[in-house]
Amino acid sequence: MILYPAIDLKDGKCVRLLRGEMEAATVFGDNPAAQAAKFVDAGCEWVHLVDLNGAFAGQPVNGDAVEAILARVNVPCQLGGGIRDMATIARWIEKGLARVILGTVAVENPALVREAALNFPGKIAVGIDARKGRVATKGWAEETDVMVTDLARSFEDAGVAAIIYTDIDRDGAMGGPNIEATEALARAVSIPVIASGGVSSMADLTALRDTGVIAGAISGRALYDGAIDLAEALKALKC
Repeated sequence: MILYPAIDLKDGKCVRLLRGEMEAATVFGDNPAAQAAKFVDAGCEWVHLVDLNGAFAGQPVNGDAVEAILARVNVPCQLGGGIRDMATIARWIEKGLARVILGTVAVENPALVREAALNFPGKIAVGIDARKGRVATKGWAEETDVMVTDLARSFEDAGVAAIIYTDIDRDGAMGGPNIEATEALARAVSIPVIASGGVSSMADLTALRDTGVIAGAISGRALYDGAIDLAEALKALKC
């Protein structure tokens, strides 16, 4: 199971939100590229990036910070937040992103996801963010009647590289991930599922790994707070 350290970007800074609330942002640093380099020095294989402003604006906002990270580190990076058209997808991949995460458009324009996955094999992921099993869009600000499993299954034949599943009520709360729901989703689809939201301890990571079906886990606040030592966690997950 791959551990993805997360850098959430707001106004050019590294932050973490509590349950997706922009007003409940804690700033952890003003140099995202330096933070990414620290994660790489600890041994991570990937870096997970989120343009929080972009998720609300519907277009990239923290592009400069993302480009600085891409220039600084030599591991693949994936980015979500405000990427809602083919031109933006293509531009980010040309700039060196290994994987683009499509969230809101997966609900509103699933044809774009299919087209992107066809044009950029292995480089498109679907971000599914949910409250109580229902998908939320536009930076988690709008809830839909779409069920998580239904949305995931609709992309089974699209060639997407991964599904990143976030339980919004767990995100940033340090209360542990929704292992049951994440495992159920991973068993319901053949697409690799990456867990996000609430991953706050080595025990959480071990529990996710031990399901045998979850491909990865994203953690942010726990790494900044020191609840998870990244280097030690990476070593443990390889055992």
